[in-house]
Amino acid sequence: MTFVQDHGLWSPAQAEAAREVRERCDPERIDTVRLSFPDQHGILRGKTLVVAEAVKALDSGCAITTTMLAKDTSHRTVFPVFSAGGGFGMREMEGAADVLMVPDPTTFRVLPWAPRTGWLLCDLHFRDGRPVPFATRGLYRSVLEKLSERSLDYVAGLEVEFHVFKLDDPRMAPSDAGQPGAPPGVSLISHGYQYLTEQRYDQVEPVLEILRKDIVALGLPLRSIEVEYGPSQCEFTFQPTVGTLPADLMVLFRSAVKQICRRHGYHATFMCRPRIPNAVSSGWHLHQSLRDARTGANAFVSTDRARPLSALGTGFLGGLLAHARAASVFTTPTINGYKRYRSYSLAPDRAVWGCDNRGVMIRVLGGPGDPATRLENRVGEPAANPYLYMASQILAGLDGADRNLDPGPSADTPYEAAAPLLPTSLREAVFALREDPFFRSALGASFVDYYTHIKNAEIERFQSEITEWEQREYFEIF
Repeated sequence: MTFVQDHGLWSPAQAEAAREVRERCDPERIDTVRLSFPDQHGILRGKTLVVAEAVKALDSGCAITTTMLAKDTSHRTVFPVFSAGGGFGMREMEGAADVLMVPDPTTFRVLPWAPRTGWLLCDLHFRDGRPVPFATRGLYRSVLEKLSERSLDYVAGLEVEFHVFKLDDPRMAPSDAGQPGAPPGVSLISHGYQYLTEQRYDQVEPVLEILRKDIVALGLPLRSIEVEYGPSQCEFTFQPTVGTLPADLMVLFRSAVKQICRRHGYHATFMCRPRIPNAVSSGWHLHQSLRDARTGANAFVSTDRARPLSALGTGFLGGLLAHARAASVFTTPTINGYKRYRSYSLAPDRAVWGCDNRGVMIRVLGGPGDPATRLENRVGEPAANPYLYMASQILAGLDGADRNLDPGPSADTPYEAAAPLLPTSLREAVFALREDPFFRSALGASFVDYYTHIKNAEIERFQSEITEWEQREYFEIF
């Protein structure tokens, strides 16, 4: 018996997929396989195995240290891992002990940009088979299971903005190393400010075509490629997918874009607002709906011509608005991301909704009888962990549906509406999460404490820095 069999970790579909993976992992075609798991930031971490060892690890797992779950965005370990409980309050997390990465065979791909290289997404388990409670893909799957108990599926389409720059200086001098290291020196691939013009698209088409070919070859359901408003800024959109697929798609897409660009002399970033002159903030708009798992029908579609959403959809919308401030830590998890929330800017600054209005937080698209009816949440940043972003949406929405929360009237003037303002900083967002008992109950107190500990570590590092603004403002006058 293997580890997977002992603990019943695979569904029949995964077991069948595993047989196909073994066949595809022919040493004549594949040399290595990357085993990766999405960490607390939605960043892929893992190990690369030669193909024979990867096949063995398919149902026996591959060991990886628990310190991967203890790191902030600088890759510093911010928990006392050699103390009792490892700072997590769990003996299994002490002493930088190992957990097992268990591959999900349904995720297997051959990477188009890396010769003879396979790739598998993994879940984390303790040696006794229990899922590691701080692994966000597993957490998201548990939320989907709650949704499945209601005979509902989560459907999401991605609209992702990001920047691509020409890599001028990778900053690889020994003095540039650190946690984090020096950011690379870059230049623009376009001047921007000619939104959706064909001339601008043609100017950047060479690099976008490199990305398109590999993204399609990877099997991701690409829908469109667009030149965005800002310099060196673009947007990729994807067809709607169901369940774990949209979150898996996002982590693979981000990782693929960064790797492909780097190999071709470019630097891609999903940082919300780079410190580049004239840069424009990037957002991640999440299009979402619920589907009846028995019939496949969109559960948000209204049959009442006077209402844009069904009763379920209306309550779901009410829940997203009611928990918007607390969910901000998950939709916008970086200090930098809060620089996007500006009035009259095509980004939201308060928890309001509207029908096809790009100034609101939740844009309602579709209408009575329209099977494409959905909610577009415009609040997220492209650096968000998709498993936490989507889990927060499902949980908040279901709470609103269960309590029949009224989202109020459509905000036709969204930047003037009387509504709760979104947090203006990561610290404010952390406080908002702590003040809302809902997520503490829905996600578990230990996970909320774990995640806010990491965010507070990042905030404390940021506040200890002397910024250029402070030096310029105070050094001469006082």
